[in-house]
Amino acid sequence: MTIERNPGIDLNLDWIESIQVNKSAIERRAATLGKRRSVKKQHQAAWLLKAISLIDLTTLAGDDTEQRVKRLCAKGKKPIRQDLVEALGIDNMKLTTGAICVYHDMLSTAAKSLEGTGIHLAAVSTGFPAGLTPLHLKIEEIKESVKAGADEIDIVITRKHVFSENWQALYDEIKAYREACGEAHMKTILSTGEISTLRNVAKASMVCMMAGADFIKTSTGKESVNATLPVSLTMIRQIREYQERTGYKIGYKPAGGISKAKDALVYLSMMKEELGDEWLQPDLFRFGASSLLGDIERQLEHHVSGHYSAAHRHAIG
Repeated sequence: MTIERNPGIDLNLDWIESIQVNKSAIERRAATLGKRRSVKKQHQAAWLLKAISLIDLTTLAGDDTEQRVKRLCAKGKKPIRQDLVEALGIDNMKLTTGAICVYHDMLSTAAKSLEGTGIHLAAVSTGFPAGLTPLHLKIEEIKESVKAGADEIDIVITRKHVFSENWQALYDEIKAYREACGEAHMKTILSTGEISTLRNVAKASMVCMMAGADFIKTSTGKESVNATLPVSLTMIRQIREYQERTGYKIGYKPAGGISKAKDALVYLSMMKEELGDEWLQPDLFRFGASSLLGDIERQLEHHVSGHYSAAHRHAIG
């Protein structure tokens, strides 16, 4: 599937100011998502395999090493054990994760490890996670990461622009980042746990899409509150509105706190119901996760054997 890239549009402040969010309705809808009868047996296994292909397998720790990143890349290339691959009959799938996501310093190691695989390489940038470094340094950081091999850049917005409702400043910032990214796709992190209200989330989402974001993303994973279903519903409904009014499809990436296979299934069903099957592809949906893959692999082993295995049998690296 080829997605026409979002070029952005002029900032439309009338559109932004008209955005309203019915918080109680959003929360009621979110509350129903996890309570429905889950998919079972072969169907569940198929959905979990789909989820693996949508994971941005991530390490963003202060003690990251080249060896850890190499192990992460090896896991991304071969996300589940060979005996499970054979038992599931999926040798021909060539299953991998959607991307590997690291700090700039680890890009050269990851790029060498992923060479020829087709797995995307993402770098967090723009003073991640706080985003409080000078603008010209953020722009240079993006350019350096693209030069080092990243074909996806996860940027963070300046939260004070949202608090002060300075939508022009936010738009100009994101537009500058998009230009610096060049051919690399830009995922725009809103840090939804820090911008307070669903209305702020909705308006910031729309401004970022107008400025040319390829994806909008919930969180850095470093906030006290990360991806939630009400926030996700708010953001993906702005994606739907933007697509209906401009024709451009924007991707969505929930990140932080999604560590269980059952949670991944809820997010997949939400995307299917709210945006359709097109948004169940890596071009338009990703999970930002480090531990989700281990639990998915554990559930797949249960599907094959009927028994739950110890978590250490499915270590990420």
